Amino acid sequence: MTLISTFLPFLLFAFVASITPGPTNILILASSQRFGVKATLPAVVSACVAASAIVFISGAGAGQILQEHVLVRTVMSWAGVAWLSWMSWQLFRAPATDLHGEAQQPFSIRAAAILQLINPKTWMMALAVVSLFAPHSGHPLREVSVMALSFFLISLICLVAWALLGKAVNRLFRTPASLVAFQRVMALGLFISAWAGLLSA
Repeated sequence: MTLISTFLPFLLFAFVASITPGPTNILILASSQRFGVKATLPAVVSACVAASAIVFISGAGAGQILQEHVLVRTVMSWAGVAWLSWMSWQLFRAPATDLHGEAQQPFSIRAAAILQLINPKTWMMALAVVSLFAPHSGHPLREVSVMALSFFLISLICLVAWALLGKAVNRLFRTPASLVAFQRVMALGLFISAWAGLLSA
């Protein structure tokens, strides 16, 4: 009964947090669409590792510290929004020739990890984990470790699904003009998700 009442709600929360559109999902989709699933998988793994590490750190106590230091949280949020806004502009203005990788590289391992650190959505999700699912047993670090590992596995499945969706895009949009149009829709989605994350922080 304890598993049903505590762990399963966390798994559902982790799934919803990982599968819903956000900056990471959109950039994974765009990278997969332009460079392929295989080239994007390292970024997928990197993003999942970084996000699960944030869940662990927050659950181990750093999340409470971050909640108490509003200025630090605000600076992180604004830095994340500024970077994501710049990335959305680069994605929006990229010409059709870039869609197949001539001028740019896939979403990198480093960029995917950094994105989690400055993404307001990731930190708000981690703080929600601390508030709603913080362990109360005699082995909090063990339970937090299980939660972080579970979040890694669920987010990995969800981001791989987004990467596969990116591959399917090329089958639907076959002309350069249609691909550019799709790319610009993704850029606007990235921009909106970044600012929505800031406003909800």
